[in-house]
Amino acid sequence: MAKESLKARERKRERLVAKFAEKRKALKEAGDYVGLDKLPKDSSPVRLHNRCKLTGRPKGYMRKFGLSRVTFREMASEGKIPGIIKASW
Repeated sequence: MAKESLKARERKRERLVAKFAEKRKALKEAGDYVGLDKLPKDSSPVRLHNRCKLTGRPKGYMRKFGLSRVTFREMASEGKIPGIIKASW
């Protein structure tokens, strides 16, 4: 499990990206790169990293569910994800 500080940092970045999205878009269209430079660096969407919403694991992330492969498998086995069943043939 990831440290709480790493998960908190990622949530903070997500908030900053959402907060400055409109302003960033307007500055880009105007070509004001000096203004873009003055925005907080964590407000850039490039700095976001996909992490599991429950454990914070950075690798093995499944976009469709927002979970890591490990957490997904556990939850699917327990029947906590609707519509997901274990394949058998």
